Amino acid sequence: MKNRINAFFTAEEIRLEDFDNEIWRQAESVEINRYWSGEPAPAERCASARILWSENRLFVRFDCRQDEPFVINRKPNPDAEAAELWERDVCEIFVAPDLNAPEKYYEFEIAPTGEWLDFAIRQLPEKRETDKTYNAGMKTAARIGENSFTAVFTLEFKRAFGRKPKAGEAWRTNLFRCVGSGETRGYLAWHPTFTGTPGFHVPAVFGYLKFEKK
Repeated sequence: MKNRINAFFTAEEIRLEDFDNEIWRQAESVEINRYWSGEPAPAERCASARILWSENRLFVRFDCRQDEPFVINRKPNPDAEAAELWERDVCEIFVAPDLNAPEKYYEFEIAPTGEWLDFAIRQLPEKRETDKTYNAGMKTAARIGENSFTAVFTLEFKRAFGRKPKAGEAWRTNLFRCVGSGETRGYLAWHPTFTGTPGFHVPAVFGYLKFEKK
């Protein structure tokens, strides 16, 4: 199982709505194709993710198959944080900037509608502390296609994490996708968490996000 995502540097400040920008094809793609349990997910539920960074910003993109009905807000407001977004179709990334403290991380969610949610997390052995007042200043764009959708977001490093990464530095990360509803709802993970019931908050299984500068 691959344990690293390479985020390549770009001097170009990407316009989020420019989904067909050539720069995205130069980014490394990683597959989100297994459930949290480690079982393979069907192709029609799989997703891929790509990550880029510039001098001041992080860019994250999800491309998802969606052959089943969308579970989305029919009147979305991408300009405001969406309550309980994890209950609908959503993609997520957890990012821990301190290699020595993966239990302190940030959660970013984005829906096929462009709705978003962000938290600052501290995962302790006996409980999880969640700062719901945290605001990373996420900016998003999304496009629903035929049996698919693409969702992209960006944020400023200093506002979101308090600092910028250095070239060659590695942070900890994991990526997820939730799709469907009811008993058939699927919980996919880049690095499966192997929890007894569907769960994503397991810093011990996080992979690495490597900031590369060509």
